[in-house]
Amino acid sequence: MNLYGVWAVEGPLYRTLDQVCSCFPTGSFAGEPLNLRAMLALVAVSLLCGTVGSIVVGNRMAFFSDALAHCAFAGVSFGFLLFKVMVNPEGDRSKDDDFWEWVAPVMVTFGAVIGAAIAFVREKTGLASDTVIGVFFAASLGFAAALSKLIKSRRVNALEYFLFGNPLLVSEREIWALFALLFFTCVALGFLYNGLVLTSFNPSLARSRRLGARWRNYAFIILLALIVNLSLRYVGVLLINALLVVPAAAAFNLGRNLRQVFWITMVISLISALGGQWLSWELEASAGLELGVSGTIVLLTVAFFTLSSIIGPLRGPGKA
Repeated sequence: MNLYGVWAVEGPLYRTLDQVCSCFPTGSFAGEPLNLRAMLALVAVSLLCGTVGSIVVGNRMAFFSDALAHCAFAGVSFGFLLFKVMVNPEGDRSKDDDFWEWVAPVMVTFGAVIGAAIAFVREKTGLASDTVIGVFFAASLGFAAALSKLIKSRRVNALEYFLFGNPLLVSEREIWALFALLFFTCVALGFLYNGLVLTSFNPSLARSRRLGARWRNYAFIILLALIVNLSLRYVGVLLINALLVVPAAAAFNLGRNLRQVFWITMVISLISALGGQWLSWELEASAGLELGVSGTIVLLTVAFFTLSSIIGPLRGPGKA
């Protein structure tokens, strides 16, 4: 079953995971195929957020990434409007299953346009970043609210999944899409990373070396919009925001240089994702305490940040 309640056709990946699960006792964490499927999705998402998280925090873009995530509501609403007019004007409910596959490019494009527009207006007007972001944030949510009554089907709306997500219901196609996005992100950062770091550290030096700070900034914004809009379909707004910001914030408390911050961010993000999934499962299996996977992961990232705030000052000067 995929994220929105549609049974997915099992492919070679799911069959392989089923064989792996058969090696473990039934009812154990590794003995449940849903857990291994969710684990793969969380590995991809945590690595995606870990690769860009240090840049997001280093460039003071935490509020920006949060705005991109919430602007996805407007992207979905706009996609539904186009779907209603162009694809399914007669309201055939049998076509609802095709909605998310059709609307994904619309949602990603909408997010990228909003991100680029925020950067453009901030550059041209000289207003503070939080002011410009707040304007676009309000506009996007207002647009989504205006169209909300047009969306009648709960199967298409599913706003609670956008907020909290449920990695346990990820489909095989979605897992492959996340790892393809991870590969693309790694390749893109291979070209962008050093220039972005230098631009955030010393913009004047970056301009003097003709590194193309402006186009790198726009390219990173589009990449961030791609990561946010595709990942939140599977794990929710809450988890995406947390993994983009909190592990990197903890890494800045612990790292002594930007290389350390990058790798510490990756490690904390990965451990939090896998540890949160395992903890959620164990608490339900042993104590009957049902906790959402995404929420548990978020609380674990916050615990790492709290611990880093205590350990960081004890290490003395020299933080990144």
